[in-house]
Amino acid sequence: MREPCAASSLGRLTKRPDFVAAASGRRFHTERMTVQARLREGSGLGLRFGLTVTKRVGHATERNRIKRRLRAAIPTAGQDYASIDADIVVIGRRDILSADFDVLIDDLRRALRAVTKPKSASPAERSSSSPPSNGERRGHSHA
Repeated sequence: MREPCAASSLGRLTKRPDFVAAASGRRFHTERMTVQARLREGSGLGLRFGLTVTKRVGHATERNRIKRRLRAAIPTAGQDYASIDADIVVIGRRDILSADFDVLIDDLRRALRAVTKPKSASPAERSSSSPPSNGERRGHSHA
């Protein structure tokens, strides 16, 4: 019998449109994985994860081992971010098979920190230098 997981508030992505939408969001790359995320505004669903491991990575048994390792690491890494409304897609690579489990958790935590940051201020609110005068582009001089 399964014991209830402490991080049961983490959901799963199961529909292709959710995976495609997450691909249009922020990305974070390591040598073991790529993490894509799309922040959702006010849906109340919390953090939802989806896993992808392509056939290029290896045979089915290797791909399944990669997904099992990621499924085991996600609750530990995602517990601090469970209240954030976001869809996360983790694209696993072959190096996950040989990586230490603590390294996987650390990679996921770094990725979640990077891709779940709140959106930065709009361009009008940002302080930037004044636009170039006389219609020239920045960094180009026509002397």
